[in-house]
Amino acid sequence: MLRSLNTAVTGLHFQQEKLDVIGNNIANVNTVGFRAGRAQGADVFSQKLSQFSNNTTASGIGNGVSLAQVSNSFAQGNIDSTGQPYDMAIDGSGFFVVRDTATTATYATRAGDFRADAQGFLTTSDGMRVQGVSSDPDVTTTSDIRITLTPSNLPADTEAVSWRIDSNGDVNLTLRSTLVPPPATPPAPFKIAQIQVQTFKDINALSKVGNNRFSNLAAAGPSGLGVAGEGGRGQIRWQSLEQANVDLATQFTDLMVT
Repeated sequence: MLRSLNTAVTGLHFQQEKLDVIGNNIANVNTVGFRAGRAQGADVFSQKLSQFSNNTTASGIGNGVSLAQVSNSFAQGNIDSTGQPYDMAIDGSGFFVVRDTATTATYATRAGDFRADAQGFLTTSDGMRVQGVSSDPDVTTTSDIRITLTPSNLPADTEAVSWRIDSNGDVNLTLRSTLVPPPATPPAPFKIAQIQVQTFKDINALSKVGNNRFSNLAAAGPSGLGVAGEGGRGQIRWQSLEQANVDLATQFTDLMVT
């Protein structure tokens, strides 16, 4: 009798943990780039009742249930236009990669609500720098993305008037000539950097660490930080943000069932 009650208690504990996951999903319904979680249980099987002499078959009784893992849903969230110059979203597979300048650790994120610091580096809200390829010789770390209208390698007799980010991640400056009179053909756009997208062989191996970031990148099997829109990577949508992939109807239904 006591063993039966203890077994039932494990079920209550698991349901509580499942409620915690559902509550966290609902709380983050408006969090940019949030990935919904799902609690998965596993039966605890250890009490052997009998075993046949040939050792090929055994009977046993379970000791309840335990939390096996909290998996994440990586389904695409809705992409909303914001009009903000540093906002971007990935339409398709892949993640932005950001670097902690203090520890050099790198993380993956789907949250593209970036900003520019005092030096023009593209960063997260807590200062981690977005990774890619830079053609700006003033950037000592070539993988940090810096957006500026005054790079030192600007073509002669030109000046930059604006910038934009293309769907493949290219950061291009719109130039105008400083010659008088100006040439008949305006200068071509000038590429100063490329924001790149990282894909993984096993995205379920990524671990949430808070602040919309994932760690454990090596275990997830990175398949290459590369050009957006190529090799199965999603395209970049400039001046847009991907919302959480939480379905409130599903979450409230799971809440009531649990």
